[in-house]
Amino acid sequence: MATRKKVKPVTEAEKKYLIRVGERLKHYRLLRGYTNYESFANKFDLSRSTYGQYERGANITLLTLHRILDVLEVDRDEFHRGL
Repeated sequence: MATRKKVKPVTEAEKKYLIRVGERLKHYRLLRGYTNYESFANKFDLSRSTYGQYERGANITLLTLHRILDVLEVDRDEFHRGL
């Protein structure tokens, strides 16, 4: 039987980074005219609760982040600049 690899806990620096990512997602969502995350998530068939967690700093996969950026029509380099 294979043993499971231990996952390292998220560091404080990583938590702060994820919060900045979430703040940036919210910024671009608002910039595109979506006043609340629920309407944005519903329109693009995303889980409302999961998307809301991303805006609050939950861990997000790179693929999911890129899909959301595509929906928001945000250049990936622009999004990551200054994070």
